[in-house]
Amino acid sequence: MRGYHDLGGLPAGPIDKCEHTLALWEKRVHALLVLLADPARDVMNVHELRQGIESLGEAEYERLSYYERWIASITNTLLKKGVFTPEELGQKLAEIEQRKDLLP
Repeated sequence: MRGYHDLGGLPAGPIDKCEHTLALWEKRVHALLVLLADPARDVMNVHELRQGIESLGEAEYERLSYYERWIASITNTLLKKGVFTPEELGQKLAEIEQRKDLLP
């Protein structure tokens, strides 16, 4: 059975081959995966990234952009592995939100 994310061989119209500049956060997400997958750390690999992306569910997969899927997969994998807890993640997100409120 074909998964919702498996578009291979299906008619999908023209492909936009234009290069675009990555946003800083997208570059950071990519760098994060490179660091996590480094053999010296071996925290996560690209197979786990793919598995995490494919398990997001169709609605979430369609809603998220390319690197949003990556960060969701990375986050879920690190939570499953106990690298950090949901409470620690929530605490850090709250800190970031407070910093955002301080900006002019």
